Amino acid sequence: MPIIDETGYHRQYLFANGHISTIIPNVLRFTFGVNYVRQRVLTPDGDFLDLDWSVVGSKKLVILSHGLEANSRATYILGMAKHFNNIGYDAVAWNFRSCSGEPNWTVPFYHPGQTWDLQLVIDTALAKGNYQEIYFVGFSLGGSLTLRYLGERGADLIPQIKRAVVFSVPTDLAASAKHLSEGSQYIYTRAFLLKYRKKMQVKEKRFPGAYNLAAWDSIKSLMDFDEAFSAPWAGQENAAAFYKAYSARPLIPNIAIPTLIVNAMNDPFLPPACFPFEEAGQSDLIYLEVPEMGGHVGFMSLNYKGVYWSESRAQEFFEG
Repeated sequence: MPIIDETGYHRQYLFANGHISTIIPNVLRFTFGVNYVRQRVLTPDGDFLDLDWSVVGSKKLVILSHGLEANSRATYILGMAKHFNNIGYDAVAWNFRSCSGEPNWTVPFYHPGQTWDLQLVIDTALAKGNYQEIYFVGFSLGGSLTLRYLGERGADLIPQIKRAVVFSVPTDLAASAKHLSEGSQYIYTRAFLLKYRKKMQVKEKRFPGAYNLAAWDSIKSLMDFDEAFSAPWAGQENAAAFYKAYSARPLIPNIAIPTLIVNAMNDPFLPPACFPFEEAGQSDLIYLEVPEMGGHVGFMSLNYKGVYWSESRAQEFFEG
């Protein structure tokens, strides 16, 4: 049931431009009062995940998944953690491999198909606390991974998992990667590639020769990076196979809990292929909300509490 909700994210014409809607809400926001306690969890393949907990003693837990090359201290993660703490939920923000501030212990970084890492976070949460209700909030790549997790498992979910909200999701990875290589969107590609290269330069000391740094002369886009590194790391033949294997959109019809997808029309990361109108229209559980504005994980609100619309919208969906 697609939702085009005129009473949802109100138009804020100062942020009509998609780039402004994306950059300003994240650069100019400062969130205080989130005091993480870090837990390191070892993975079966000899790596680790760093989980950052912000708890208030609740039996309800929100699991927060960040976007590409972000981490648990991203402004949108901190804002969501603080808001849900304030209304009586525990929160755990997990860092993808290589994103917690310390290089991970294996050659690959992370990719949008690693739903087994999200499963490990869930298992850790169940072992840590007596949680009766678990909710997911995912942003961008973390939203894609969340949708894949839910789609892979379908009705085979533990009963504690109740609902999910994802924002700014590239449900079609190939289309999004291509879109980010074009026009003004390339500024984001350049930023991601710089971060990747810095990580590889650091990890090259631990894994000499593993990263073929000379190949960077020909890497100009995320598609080039995925062709050279992500695909072989994931056991895929090439970038096209990698995107096909790990895009979330084909699995959306399998999702068996109420799930809200919020993708703004002016999101500079998302071409039309990333808006799953057909899948939502054929499901009683998938809600697609497409505000005219909001940018990429922006959704800024101006209010004295400092609560962004994305945070109040997630609360509304979970409690509605």
